[in-house]
Amino acid sequence: MKKLILIALAFVSLQAVAQDKQKKELKRERGARAEMMKDMSPEEIATITTKKMTLALDLTEKQQAQVKEVMLAQAETMKAKRNEREEMKKEKGEKKISKEDRVKMMNQRLDDQIAMKKKMKSILTSEQYEKWESLQGKHQKRARKKMKDKPRH
Repeated sequence: MKKLILIALAFVSLQAVAQDKQKKELKRERGARAEMMKDMSPEEIATITTKKMTLALDLTEKQQAQVKEVMLAQAETMKAKRNEREEMKKEKGEKKISKEDRVKMMNQRLDDQIAMKKKMKSILTSEQYEKWESLQGKHQKRARKKMKDKPRH
């Protein structure tokens, strides 16, 4: 009986180690993708995002052109904000952002999301818009999970 319990315990511990290894590999892969996106130009990001949306939503040529314009503006804004945050960190030498700056950034991000929703609603058909919204919800859930799993310093 003791041997059986020891064998079961060994299997359980091996399984836990294997799952940890898989999680580490996934995190490394995500980090590599994020690093690759940092090196891309806003035009490249807009093109890739537009093509992904075309595949997911079956966009027309006119819609593709309009979406690409919106995505280009968004990518340029994101790139500028990323650079601004990096400069702010270098200037202050702090890892944490002040509460006021965080609130300001959150308000700006929400305003940008509202504007993006309005633009997309004007470009997409009602069916495409519903699908786009569901895709956005899935993306936000993944982002929340990623932030939750991220270790705090």
